[in-house]
Amino acid sequence: MSKKKNAKLVYAQSSDIKARTYIEYRKDMKKKAIAELEIKEWLEDKLKEKLEKKNIFVEKYGGDKFLWFLREGGVTREPDFVAHINNKKKLFIEFQYANKEDLQFFDFKLSKVSKKTKDERIPHENKIFLYILKNSLRYAFITPEWIVEHGKIGVVPAWGSRQAYRVPKEDFEKILKKDESLKPFFKTIDAKITILDFQHHLISIWEDKLSKELQKVIDEGKLVKITPKTLEEFFKVCFILDHLDKIPENIKLWLVYILSYVNEKLPLRDIAMLTYSLDFLYAKIPPGQMESNGLKELEEKIKKLISLINSYYDNKEGLYKSSIKESPLEETRFALFSINLIEDIIQDAIYYHNAKLDPITKIYQNVKDPIKVAEIITSQ
Repeated sequence: MSKKKNAKLVYAQSSDIKARTYIEYRKDMKKKAIAELEIKEWLEDKLKEKLEKKNIFVEKYGGDKFLWFLREGGVTREPDFVAHINNKKKLFIEFQYANKEDLQFFDFKLSKVSKKTKDERIPHENKIFLYILKNSLRYAFITPEWIVEHGKIGVVPAWGSRQAYRVPKEDFEKILKKDESLKPFFKTIDAKITILDFQHHLISIWEDKLSKELQKVIDEGKLVKITPKTLEEFFKVCFILDHLDKIPENIKLWLVYILSYVNEKLPLRDIAMLTYSLDFLYAKIPPGQMESNGLKELEEKIKKLISLINSYYDNKEGLYKSSIKESPLEETRFALFSINLIEDIIQDAIYYHNAKLDPITKIYQNVKDPIKVAEIITSQ
């Protein structure tokens, strides 16, 4: 799969996305992707029922069809899904869901509902909206025409005072339908978002730890030495460079160096540091510029890392264990953090470098039982 330019993608300047901001951006985009990839199966079945047609195939659409976030930052204005009906007709679908039930208005972006022609806004054709109220398991399929007819253009405070079509609650409630079959899908979505937030906290843990080390230089007169002859010291260098938004001059050599550690039977703490470093270095290689030998090495080491992480999973306890030096909860955080980054690299490597790896069709698909894992980490 090769990189394709798309005029509809909206990019932020890469220089504006500092390490901390970029990490948060990726997490936010991942939450959106988790919901979309999990709900796709339900959406396809519900469209077959609604349209009374068996030959319907639904797939992700737009700039985030295969990747969950853009390297340069930004979002896509394109629909979330496309439904292929009888191999002929295409129906585009926008997906929105809300956790809150006490909304007074249901808001829809102007550009997604209609296009402006001279002084008039014309509803988009061949498009529908799927809106789900998660807590009450209610949903509605809505046409742009209905939104224009029942909504009024107004300012949405939660959207930075941007304008949108605002449909009053009393009108929206009339078209909602209850569907208990949504329950397992949102159970999985909630579990994976719990996992995402839990593993993401490792960044803050590392930041606090490094900050305390540096503070000791002043407070206690201690020296901080970083001699990158070990995996942990190499990781510290990558971590600092990432947060300074600096790029090593010899990226490919650094990448070879970090991949050389995968030959060892690493504990999960080391795997987490390795995958952070790998993700930092890999992302700096321009699209299509990975040498064939380097790409082959990356493919092999990615497979080894996944296999190694899986070998540490305890099916009975639902936690990951690799060392008596760490608590099972922290070991699990290391494992989930690593899986998160490895899946990102897999998708990116397939998309930009034609890597021979199995694509990720659902986020955290390498976590054997995400619901069980989520229940355990929230109970600790």
